[in-house]
Amino acid sequence: MAGKKYREALAKIDRFQEYDLAEAVGKIREITEAKFDATIDVALRLGVDPRHADQVVRGTVMLPHGTGKTVSVLVVCKEAKVEEAKEAGADLVGFEEYIEKIQSGWTDVDVIIATPDVMGQLGKVAKILGPRGLMPNPKSGTVTMDVAKAVKEVKAGKIEFRVDKAGNVHAPVGKVSFQPEHLVENITSFVREVVRLKPSAAKGQYLQSIAVSSTMSPSVKVRKEKFVA
Repeated sequence: MAGKKYREALAKIDRFQEYDLAEAVGKIREITEAKFDATIDVALRLGVDPRHADQVVRGTVMLPHGTGKTVSVLVVCKEAKVEEAKEAGADLVGFEEYIEKIQSGWTDVDVIIATPDVMGQLGKVAKILGPRGLMPNPKSGTVTMDVAKAVKEVKAGKIEFRVDKAGNVHAPVGKVSFQPEHLVENITSFVREVVRLKPSAAKGQYLQSIAVSSTMSPSVKVRKEKFVA
């Protein structure tokens, strides 16, 4: 969005007002004038200190209406699981050849799922995959022997999230072209899961703010009361 369009979008919202979720979604759809189907994102500010391991918030959630994005999935496994992964819809399946590709700098995939028996070898490329959020992890369901289930869930709209160093959690929750009620349901599912994962070590107000934005728009603040009641 050009500077002028961004300013026009800003003029249609009150940056200091908190809107009901449905109203906020409506505002974002109204002010997004991108020529492509922009992604809708939600960002939560949390009252945690991620420097402490017992205050790290991370998890996964199934968005009831998916993200609207075609997710490319690589399954790293041995021969016995190859056919299962392919039948479930994995885009890429293999073992040592993909570890070698990653060592050479290749990371052109959205999600990597691995079986436990290859994690030792995948550890060689952890420094490459970790910073990109691609390293398989048992907590997110991406290290599993049930590769078919894992692939199908990711393809259906399962997303992974983790708090950043500043205490923020954000995730893509759909596209501008989605029905407004589907965006509301996706955002509600995401926020409720983050609230459910409140660490016992977190003190004070946990959910501090919610903001919704699109790829090219300013953010709109959302009332959080219904999520913390």
